Amino acid sequence: MTTRTRKAFLDDAYLTACEGKVVAVHPPHGASHGERGGIVLDCTHFYATSGGQPGDTGFLERADGARIAIAATVTGADKNEIVLVPAEGEPLPAIGETVTGHIDWERRYKLMRMHTACHLLSVVCPYPITSANVGEEESRVDFDIPQAGVDKADITQRMMALVDENHPIFSQWITEAELDANPDIVRSKNVRPPRGLGDIRLVCIGENSSVDSQPCGGTHVSETQEVGEIHVAKIEKKGKENRRFRLRFGPMPQQ
Repeated sequence: MTTRTRKAFLDDAYLTACEGKVVAVHPPHGASHGERGGIVLDCTHFYATSGGQPGDTGFLERADGARIAIAATVTGADKNEIVLVPAEGEPLPAIGETVTGHIDWERRYKLMRMHTACHLLSVVCPYPITSANVGEEESRVDFDIPQAGVDKADITQRMMALVDENHPIFSQWITEAELDANPDIVRSKNVRPPRGLGDIRLVCIGENSSVDSQPCGGTHVSETQEVGEIHVAKIEKKGKENRRFRLRFGPMPQQ
């Protein structure tokens, strides 16, 4: 039976610690849960791998101060269940036990900044997204671009303009019917927001969503200035129309 986990990161992506009660402990269940299975809490701020963003790592602190290292976070039978996969050799808690989760904040914050940067890239390059992967030091986004000629220096300059303007970033929720009435807000060409799980979350940039608004369940910073300096390191041709953009932190290297 699938357990519904309250996702505390949706209310506050800046939570570094969060208390939760163990409601399930999965036995080993294939690669998706890791060889040792996983731990399900009634509430967690650990983000599970989804939408190109890696799951959080960190540890669970037990009442006596002992730690259970968490090597990965994945979804269970559906995206409503979050499974914390312990590192090899770690003990498993008892059902009903209350623990405090601690994420690797330095890693998470880099992913939040990078994920936000990918949204800014999709604003500057308003083309269908065919694939995306968020990383700590480098991210990639693939677009279907009908014509060649995009310039990485120009794209970088326009992205940095959005960063420097320091637009607010916030969430809104819409129904599936509202999404159906506004299909153009979905940027991904191949992946649609999951249906049948409740309302759909929009990540909005700018006052009154003036810069962008698109479905996304990931974690992001609260204003564009927090992204920091970012640049398009490379644009690769992956097909007749497919172009892969690689984003990296820091200034664009001098040619």
